[in-house]
Amino acid sequence: MQILHAISPNEAKGFDTQALRNNFLVEKNFVADTIQLVYTHYDRVIIGGAMPVEQALELPTYDNLKSTYFFERREAGIINVGGDGSIEVDGQVFELSKLDCLYIGKGSQKVTFKSADATAPANFFILSAPAHQVYPTSKLSKEEASPVALGSLETSNERTIYKYIHKDGLQSCQVVMGLTVLNKGSVWNTMPSHVHDRRMEAYLYFDVPQEHRVFHFMGQPQETRHMLVANHQAIVSPPWSIHSGAGTTNYSFIWGMAGENLDFTDMDFAAIADLR
Repeated sequence: MQILHAISPNEAKGFDTQALRNNFLVEKNFVADTIQLVYTHYDRVIIGGAMPVEQALELPTYDNLKSTYFFERREAGIINVGGDGSIEVDGQVFELSKLDCLYIGKGSQKVTFKSADATAPANFFILSAPAHQVYPTSKLSKEEASPVALGSLETSNERTIYKYIHKDGLQSCQVVMGLTVLNKGSVWNTMPSHVHDRRMEAYLYFDVPQEHRVFHFMGQPQETRHMLVANHQAIVSPPWSIHSGAGTTNYSFIWGMAGENLDFTDMDFAAIADLR
């Protein structure tokens, strides 16, 4: 399991392009018949992906966790961004189509990922955080996620937000998770931008055509930087950093957070005119 150490805003100010990518970008989340995970020192969050193709994949434990099984002291939100698949949790099977979400609670011991069709494998994005209480493992489909339409074509950010794990949705200890789908003709996400010093955030960009990229903006509002992000790549965003993007076409992304609270609206906004 790769480890990403926490970086302060003072350090990030001096990073060149490669240093930014080394410390905040996860380039490979979906590799055939493997589970790819990254352990971050931001709220002890783990992110990554499982891509079962020819075989089922059982989630192992890792020496980093010093636990007898992965979910001994953890929870996770998992969203499928690929073909149909299933996740078996302690003998209970949950079928997940594209954009369906599964919350797995603390104490779950055996977790297995499968694809329904090897020619169109499932891509399960995983975000896990430490947990202090047991909440039931539960599924929420895209249709059940109370989609909310926001933005406009005039500001190039007409989009639909799906909230899965949050205060009024699937219950968790500290994971908050959902996704955003931009309409055709729209390219901006999370603008006006914001920070939330009380919790970290991670983005997984998906449905980005191979020849296109997303310009992901990060840094303190008065000291921004950017990275070019391709399909199925993820950004780890520190609590002190904005997290906005503009694509060369429309795209979608998963957002996931962990930290102090479960309130989706807990954000400290930065006015566009104040960005530097």
